[in-house]
Amino acid sequence: MKTLQRVIFPSAQQMDTIPLYVDSGLATGVQLSTMNGSLGSNDSLTSEKRGESSQGAAASSASGSSDAHAEDFIGRRSTLIRAGSRLSFATYFNAFAASYWKRWTTLEEVRLSIQTHGSGTVIVYKSNPRGSLQRVDSRQVSGKQSTAFDLPLKPFGDGGWYWFELVAGTESLVLEQAEWQGADDGREPGRITLEITTLNKPDFCLNNLRSFAENPEVLEHLQEILIVDQGTKKVQDEEDFEEVAARLDGKLRIINQSNLGGSGGFARGMYEAVENGSDYALLLDDDVVVEPESIIRLLTFADMCRKPTIVGGHMFDLYNRSVLHTFGEIVNTYRFQPDQPHQEQVLGHDFLKSNLRSTPWLHRRVDVDYNGWWMDLIPTKVIKDIGLSLPVFIKWDDAEYGLRAKRAGYHTVSLPGAAVWHVSWIDKDDLVGWQAYFHIRNRIIAALLHSPYDRGGRLLRESSYADVKHLISMQYFTEAGRIMALRDVLAGPDQLHEIQPQRLPEIRALMKQYPDAQFAEDIESFPEPRMDKPPRNGRGFSAPSYRTLVPWALKTVTKQLVRPVDPALKDHPQAHIAHQDNRWWRMSQFDSALVSNAEGTAVSWYQREPDQLRNKLVEATRLHARILRDWPKLREQYREAAERITSFEAWQKTFEKHTDSQLTR
Repeated sequence: MKTLQRVIFPSAQQMDTIPLYVDSGLATGVQLSTMNGSLGSNDSLTSEKRGESSQGAAASSASGSSDAHAEDFIGRRSTLIRAGSRLSFATYFNAFAASYWKRWTTLEEVRLSIQTHGSGTVIVYKSNPRGSLQRVDSRQVSGKQSTAFDLPLKPFGDGGWYWFELVAGTESLVLEQAEWQGADDGREPGRITLEITTLNKPDFCLNNLRSFAENPEVLEHLQEILIVDQGTKKVQDEEDFEEVAARLDGKLRIINQSNLGGSGGFARGMYEAVENGSDYALLLDDDVVVEPESIIRLLTFADMCRKPTIVGGHMFDLYNRSVLHTFGEIVNTYRFQPDQPHQEQVLGHDFLKSNLRSTPWLHRRVDVDYNGWWMDLIPTKVIKDIGLSLPVFIKWDDAEYGLRAKRAGYHTVSLPGAAVWHVSWIDKDDLVGWQAYFHIRNRIIAALLHSPYDRGGRLLRESSYADVKHLISMQYFTEAGRIMALRDVLAGPDQLHEIQPQRLPEIRALMKQYPDAQFAEDIESFPEPRMDKPPRNGRGFSAPSYRTLVPWALKTVTKQLVRPVDPALKDHPQAHIAHQDNRWWRMSQFDSALVSNAEGTAVSWYQREPDQLRNKLVEATRLHARILRDWPKLREQYREAAERITSFEAWQKTFEKHTDSQLTR
């Protein structure tokens, strides 16, 4: 038999992630119905969706048993279950996502192999797509014993997991190791080029290199570890670099190149993986902490897929480590926005509050359009067939690649049980500031390539709405970037490689022209806010309803265009607005305000300028109208050029022009 997935426990540095590995309490969690899940088959909303806390319910699941104890972990594969206690492996990292294996691989059944020492009981459970629990089998164990269960995958067409529970008797029970196994087809495991694209995050990179060195079973599958360093703080200049590099069996290579963005770094990783003969390119963000076992799981799954398949890992929040960002994503092709495949899904699901057994929607298999490039394993067969990343710097490169692969017949799987902890964007707002350029440009380009609608569906209408929101919020720098983006869309696809390293410096240079883009860390750097007459006659602020939105917007824009700005407001702002209160319907009522950034590290001074509103609104409207009018022609241009600009030849020219040096250790 071949090992598919090993039961693992958190490392000593990851004890705040225990709920992702083990769970204590009754097998039924919060009393799941054995018929229709915890809320009934017709109720798609969990208590989480309704805003109700599930902490109390989850806590009740531990009734009559002790919590999991970190001190009981004997190692990464072994743990002690205290006398009279029950430990469940119905967890993110240790349950077996049976429906994914049934749908995408050649596997027909799985074997659960467990080695224990001591007296107790092993109980095996499964779930269906509704999250209903079903007991499968149980065995008594005693002494030093190996136990195996052969389990079919036939019932898992639309979802469901397998897991097991251990119940200790009057004395403690030790789990020495456990594995989910499948029939060995005799093929050698594929070889991986693991590539990290980094910009001034050498500490993260070095920590992950150290993790690979400490896990030789991972290292043996890596043909090469490639760091594409595009920053000024170099990984190779870190104090411990040589010591860590020496432990990587000569597999580390660093390419120092100009800042070509994420797409330039990841395209380099794909390119080098094909060049060195690897079977897969594994793309990783730089600001992540990797669960090393995930790499083996992605490889094992991909090797057993019926045909070449992109297999990605999930993303957990680095600063709130029990929180899963999303369980899988698709592209809503009408709005051309990322979306969730099922309404029941919850963004930011916290396993500490609601475990796997008590969350029905987690049991439904989620089929995706793409996986984020925080962790994505791409077969080099796919890369050879469809090319490298679109040269778009950042934003939409991963989604576009997934859609391109899907069109060519290659699916993407976001595999449960494989994940990284990534710096969350909960404290970021990348729709405002320099990234706004890349958001709208790349979104439109991706829609031109993949939208099934004649004029891009709702995309251009929503983009026009965004122009108005930014402008009435005094975000003139953001709008300047968006206008530049629209012009670049109209300029066509063949200039994308040329402007790849140029646009970011040009956008940053624009910041000097706009007060809303100039930040100070100390709010005392600005005059004290003072408001002589509160807006809206002191009634406070609220967003307009959908019914009143259009007349409200027309009235607000007209008022901002014709109402003169009090000269005194150039000398002092009216208020200090916290980032969470920086909403277009609120900001439109001010003429001058200090506004905190999303990270909470700095403040900028927004100032209303009617000429900026007038000129930018006219230009943005003109450009949107032109794109709408020329959509069929632009679509033809971009689709005709797609293969050319994502080709090895096109990227090779870009790499040769922008490679500074290479280092092998």
